Amino acid sequence: MNSEQLLDFALDKVDDMKARDVVKLDVRDVSTVTDYLVVCSGNSKRHVQSIADNVAKAARHAGEEPLGQEGQDVGEWVLVDLGDVVVHVMQDQTRSLYDLEKLWG
Repeated sequence: MNSEQLLDFALDKVDDMKARDVVKLDVRDVSTVTDYLVVCSGNSKRHVQSIADNVAKAARHAGEEPLGQEGQDVGEWVLVDLGDVVVHVMQDQTRSLYDLEKLWG
């Protein structure tokens, strides 16, 4: 998949799990690490973990092996690195604290 297709794929997979407040950020002009960030919220530790797990499993099934997944054990902020797209799934307090939209937007 190209980066735009991967972005649409990730957005679809977080939507499948009812992620809230989904934001996509185009960071191609400010990052050499990735093209897009997807930032979204989950209602609880378990919800955050489930959203991230769904993205990672669906990516594997589609032939896009995630480069990494961090925070799954804690569940406050789980990151799924798909290369051209990095998905951040957070609980509200953590999302408010780090404010990635302001940092990268």
